[in-house]
Amino acid sequence: DADGLHIGQGDLPLAVVRQELPIDKIIGLSTQTLAQALEAEASGADYIAIGSIYPSPTKPQATVVGLERLRQIREAISIPIVAIGGINTENIAAVIAAGADSAAVISAVTSQEDIQASVRQLVKEIEKEAKSHPKPGNYH
Repeated sequence: DADGLHIGQGDLPLAVVRQELPIDKIIGLSTQTLAQALEAEASGADYIAIGSIYPSPTKPQATVVGLERLRQIREAISIPIVAIGGINTENIAAVIAAGADSAAVISAVTSQEDIQASVRQLVKEIEKEAKSHPKPGNYH
C-alpha cells in the first residue's frame, strides 16, 4: 500500500488522479515552470518536483531550469518542493538554500563506489544547510 503517487505533466490530470485515490494519499507533480507550479498547488498537489536543476547524467535531454527558477517558485507557492536533476554532494546545499525542501537524487548515489557514504554526505549537507538557514514550514 503506497503512501501516494507522483505524476508527470504528460500523465492524467491531477484532479482526475485525486478523485481516483483515497483522500489520505499524497500526490506530487513534476514541474518546470512557475505557471505549472502555481497550477499544481491550486489543483491540490501535496508537493511539486522541479527540475532539472542542473544538467543530469541520468537524463541528459532534460531542460535545465536552474536555481533562480527554484527561488522564484519557492517565493510563489507554499507546498513542499522536491528538487531533482544533477544534484550531488557538491551542490545540494545550494539547492536547499534556494528553497527546495528536499531533493531526489540518482547518480549522486548510484554512481558512487560507497553508496552509504554518499547518502550520509548528502544528508549531512542538507542538515547543515537547514540548520544554518532555517525556513518557516521546513519539511526536512
